[in-house]
Amino acid sequence: MADVHSVEIRRRNMSAIRSSNTAPELILRQALFRLGFRYRVHDRKLRGRPDLVLRRYRAVVFVHGCFFHGHECTAFRWPATRERFWRQKIDGNRRRDTETVRVLRSTGWRVLIVWECALRGRSKIGIEETARRSAVWLRSNKSIGLITESRGGMTAHQARRCRGHHPPSTRQTSRPGPQGG
Repeated sequence: MADVHSVEIRRRNMSAIRSSNTAPELILRQALFRLGFRYRVHDRKLRGRPDLVLRRYRAVVFVHGCFFHGHECTAFRWPATRERFWRQKIDGNRRRDTETVRVLRSTGWRVLIVWECALRGRSKIGIEETARRSAVWLRSNKSIGLITESRGGMTAHQARRCRGHHPPSTRQTSRPGPQGG
């Protein structure tokens, strides 16, 4: 399928996509701040420059966009154009994300991944529920946590096995309860 935009318009659209301070990230930051959490943003000293660093809880939070991080949810769809390019890019992002989580955990950091679909789309759980689940996880002793759309919850075992990226075969359509492992 051909692109509906000219090369110039597509370039302008793609260059406008931010890698930090995205709308989902800002919404979550504001909600956690209202709940009393204090944090640093995009700490360059830590692998992957986490979106939020909560030293008091020895925890980092990544707010991943479903498209660029290849989250197999209702919000994600493989592009029909330049398939090879996008598969390489998204698969590379997934590998880098997995390695980042591994390195952070090996240095004693707890890692929470909040997927964009938890905040946007048909199956979203909304900002209040996402912030509540984040707060519960931050106050827990769990080493890794995932917050995703209401239809895409994972068991703790699946979260540990997949390190934040789950293929369609591990998606569950039941209970939207607390996420994490």
